[in-house]
Amino acid sequence: MNLEFFIARRLMKKNTGGFSDPIIRIAIVAVALGLSVMILSVAIVTGFKQEIRNKVIGFGGHIQITHYDANISYESSPLDTDRGLLEDLARISGVKHLQFFANKPGIIKTEADIQGVVLKGVGKDFEWSFFGERLIEGNVLQFADSAISNKILLSKKVAASLKLKLGDDVRMFFIIDDLVRARRFTIGGIYETGLDEFDEMFVLCDIRHIQRLNGWTEDQVAGFEVLVEDFKYLEQVAEQVYALIPYHMDAQTIREVHPQIFDWLQLQDMNVIIILTLMVLVAVITMISALLIIILERTNTIGLLKALGYENWNIRKVFLIIAGNIAIKGIIWGNLFGLALAFIQKYFNIIRLSQESYYVSVVPVEISFVYLLLLNIGTLVISILVLFVPSAIISAITPVKAIRYE
Repeated sequence: MNLEFFIARRLMKKNTGGFSDPIIRIAIVAVALGLSVMILSVAIVTGFKQEIRNKVIGFGGHIQITHYDANISYESSPLDTDRGLLEDLARISGVKHLQFFANKPGIIKTEADIQGVVLKGVGKDFEWSFFGERLIEGNVLQFADSAISNKILLSKKVAASLKLKLGDDVRMFFIIDDLVRARRFTIGGIYETGLDEFDEMFVLCDIRHIQRLNGWTEDQVAGFEVLVEDFKYLEQVAEQVYALIPYHMDAQTIREVHPQIFDWLQLQDMNVIIILTLMVLVAVITMISALLIIILERTNTIGLLKALGYENWNIRKVFLIIAGNIAIKGIIWGNLFGLALAFIQKYFNIIRLSQESYYVSVVPVEISFVYLLLLNIGTLVISILVLFVPSAIISAITPVKAIRYE
């Protein structure tokens, strides 16, 4: 056995009766609590960003292909559904699904209230998983080949403000060529995402309604939504999509369509950085204090080892091994405690939130094992590195004075 490890193990034995025993326990608790807080902070912020990001993507897909013009309203020029282009897009690595859409601004009018909305037309190819998971009443829309469906899907927010309920008939009005045109719809489903900006705006319907209102053919749409398999590769997929589409089309990622939301989500990382920095500082200061106390308590031992010809660096290694042992114990307990709380929240939703204020009804948790590994390695490395400085005090201890030290 390595001599430094042997001496360190002897010095770490329990029930030594020294003053350093409670200090060591405090240091272990400090590292454990610090790491637990860091794990929870990263898991919560990651979960929050992913939840909000998925909600925004649910309304617009990962990539939107539209007509290339300067029009930034919801009234867009039509695109032809080129089957050859769609097949080429579907073959791009990372593309999971393609779907058509068309938007039309309109007004919902009841006997007492009116509200402006955007009618989003979708077809049989629409991916309903997002709205299906957030449906609170009714069903997602079903489209037949022959008859146009008059059912719509609107949000709980709109339904509550207009005092509407499932199955009610509603009239929507549209301005087309300076003329007002009306359509009657039936509420087939009510959803809730928690993003008021989108919930108050979008009403889903059969895309054929919008094609008729705009005077388009059944092969004309406002654009295509591209869903990718992994958000990490969004930019790479978007570059391939942009290179493939013709000159009169434009491709924008969801980041470019809603930059203010994704910039806001990016700012959440600053909160995590601040928390991580504070927790690391607390753990490091506690570890330094513990190591200094251990060194002072073992001054006699240090003097004896020096008198026997032991080098300063070898003695420093002994106390660094002791500090590393403290850090590892703290990391183990920190992982157990932090992950236990994270999994409890993830699967049982103990802590709930006001959806109106936080856009989510429960504290979201997403555990990334990559981040978890980086936190553990970073905590251990930083703890050991900063302890090289206090361990340098061993070099200043002289054998004669150390042996006589009490």
